[in-house]
Amino acid sequence: EVQLVESGGGSVQSGGSLRLSCAASGSTASNYCMGWIRQTPGKEREGVAFIDRAGGTRYPDSVKGRFTISRDNAKNTLYLQMDNLKDEDTAMYFCAAKFYYCPGSVQDFVYWGQGTQVTVSS
Repeated sequence: EVQLVESGGGSVQSGGSLRLSCAASGSTASNYCMGWIRQTPGKEREGVAFIDRAGGTRYPDSVKGRFTISRDNAKNTLYLQMDNLKDEDTAMYFCAAKFYYCPGSVQDFVYWGQGTQVTVSS
């Protein structure tokens, strides 16, 4: 079982950048499909970046070209580089992991961190 702890959230102006980190422990992150999933009150969870065990990545159109997911296997840590942030990127961002069908549905992710808040203002 993997434990996940996010960090790096904060407040930033529109057009700015943030890098989120997700430290994994208890198991090797590269053995999982990993994802960054965000949620705002009253809205469904939205997957914004995924990386599979082979290192392949996927993004929805809403963040493609602005967000980059990466994984440092030596540090057992997942990252999300967010550039050109927009107001609509404001959300709680969660790091999550699962074994199969990457990325599949965000509802199928088994292991979750506690989340880190990202607030973007104009």
